[in-house]
Amino acid sequence: MSQINVEQVISYLKSLQNDICRQLETQEPTEKFKKDTWDREEGGGGESRVLTNGQTFEQAGVNFSHVMGATLPPSATAARPELTGRRFEAMGVSLVIHPNNPYVPTSHANVRFFIAFKEGEDPIWWFGGGFDLTPYYGNETDCIHWHQTAKDLCDPFGDDKYPKYKEWCDKYFHLKHRDEARGIGGLFFDDLNEDGFDDSFDFMKAVGNGFIDAYLPIVKARKDTEFDDRHRQFQLYRRGRYVEFNLVYDRGTHFGLQSGGRTESILMSMPPLVRWEYCYSPDENSEEAKLYSQYLPIRNWLSN
Repeated sequence: MSQINVEQVISYLKSLQNDICRQLETQEPTEKFKKDTWDREEGGGGESRVLTNGQTFEQAGVNFSHVMGATLPPSATAARPELTGRRFEAMGVSLVIHPNNPYVPTSHANVRFFIAFKEGEDPIWWFGGGFDLTPYYGNETDCIHWHQTAKDLCDPFGDDKYPKYKEWCDKYFHLKHRDEARGIGGLFFDDLNEDGFDDSFDFMKAVGNGFIDAYLPIVKARKDTEFDDRHRQFQLYRRGRYVEFNLVYDRGTHFGLQSGGRTESILMSMPPLVRWEYCYSPDENSEEAKLYSQYLPIRNWLSN
C-alpha cells in the first residue's frame, strides 16, 4: 500500500481553493473573494473565502478546513463504530455557488480526506467528495456537458467509476420527505481507500480539478440570459430545497456542527435569499413545470 502523506493532501487542497476562487473571479468585473481565517479551539482551523453581491454570483463561498480532535462526533461513529475512541484529522475544500441569474444553476462541490488514529493500530483513512448541479431552468446542453465532464474525469480510473458514483450522487442528493431530487446530480463518493493512498488521492484530485471544467462553461453561456421577476421568484422558491437538504440530510453539515466547527463557515452553503410557498404547483407546460418533469427525475444524460 502506498504511504499516507497528509501534508501532500493539505498542500493540494489549499492550491485547489486558490485556483477555484481565481477562476470564478474571471466572471466578476469588480467583486473579489474576501478571506476569513479561523481557528478551532480543540485543534485546527481553516480559511473561508466568500464573494457576495457580484454581477454574476449573488454569493459564492469556497472553504478550506483542517480540523482535528481527540474524539469523533456521533455523526461519524454512528455508521462507523470502529472509529470510537480514535483521535482524528479531517480536511477538505467545500464550495457552494448561488448565482444571480436563475438560468445559471447553483452548484456544489467538495473534496475531503479523513484519517483516524489509535495507538498500536493502523490508521483508518479515506477520501470522499463529488460535485452536483441544481438548475432552476433546465438546459439539456448544460446537463449533458456536466455529466460528460464527470464521466471523462472518471474514465482513466475504470469504467465502473462514473456509473457507480453518479448513482450514489442521485441517491444521496434526494429529499426523502418530498421524494424529489435536489438537482440533476453529478458525482458522489466516500470511503475511498481500496486502491491505496496514491490512486485514491489522484481520483480525489481529478474530481476537484474537474469542477471548474464542468461548471464555468455553463456560467459563461447562461449568465446574460434575460429574466424577469417570475423567474427570480421561482429561483428563490427552489432555493428552499437547498436549505432543506443541507439542514436535514447533509453529512458534512452535521459533522461540522457536531464536531464544533465554525458555524459561519459551515452554513456558508445557505443561499442569501430564499422563500417558501405553501402547496406551490407550477403552471402546466410552463418552464417551471419542465424542471419537475424533464430534469429532476433520474436520467442517463449520456444515453445518446
